Amino acid sequence: MPPESNENKEMIENYLERFKQELIVGGFSNRTLKMYLCYVKEFLEFIKKDPAEVKREDIIAFMASKVERGASSSTLALVYSALRHFFKEFMRSDVMEDVKRPKKGKKLPVVMTKDEVKRVINATTKKRDKLILMLLYSSGLRVSEVTKLKIKDLNLEERTAMVRGGKGKKDRLVILSEQWVNEIKQYLAKRKVKSEYVFCRGNGMPISVDTIQRIVRKARIKAGINKNITPHSFRHSFATHLLEAGESIRKIQELLGHSSLSTTQIYTKVSKEELKKVKSPLDTL
Repeated sequence: MPPESNENKEMIENYLERFKQELIVGGFSNRTLKMYLCYVKEFLEFIKKDPAEVKREDIIAFMASKVERGASSSTLALVYSALRHFFKEFMRSDVMEDVKRPKKGKKLPVVMTKDEVKRVINATTKKRDKLILMLLYSSGLRVSEVTKLKIKDLNLEERTAMVRGGKGKKDRLVILSEQWVNEIKQYLAKRKVKSEYVFCRGNGMPISVDTIQRIVRKARIKAGINKNITPHSFRHSFATHLLEAGESIRKIQELLGHSSLSTTQIYTKVSKEELKKVKSPLDTL
């Protein structure tokens, strides 16, 4: 493959910089911004032409190359979203109109049993880390929401918290467990670092998503659990266990901050999977 010309590199950088500005103004999250820019850059380097000259077959060829290199269905869906936003919203082009959105594989979320949740939480000895895991499970927060949670957004008397600027830039009310409230009061009273954040680093700045991911990974390994548990698994488990306890799916939808009920209904399928594990009494006669 011939080396990329400086002229083409400059053209790509120019488009990416302007596209980045559009995404920032549009209020996209840092993660989405980073992924969109990554895939658009990859596409522009692949086609080696001005985006204004792109045709449907260029996009199809790029998507096909991603499939051939083993891209998952979820990755393809993200690539499609990035290119669609780039051409439709930024370039004001309808070139994506005849490109079908890739079908996303429907996988059931990883859900822990109550015993597994308890084991993972108890495998963590550091007070801060244990409180993070407890909050992920007891309130169903996204990992990014935990990192941004501020002390002023806690209402410990009413056992609620306000999540500010969650997914879709929406605020929502979440529940706090009585046990967590009692323990967080003691933790904050003893904490020596001054910070507006509930969970912070030594300099008072909020902890990172990567830090929480490492906490979960270490606790899972120490607890001896082989499931692919991530911080989001606590959120999945929160929703599934509430549903199994008889809570309204509408209430669960509000607590999770889902804009569509169909997103929440995935947990009804998970719950059915758990029912299949129940042993028939005939087999124990």
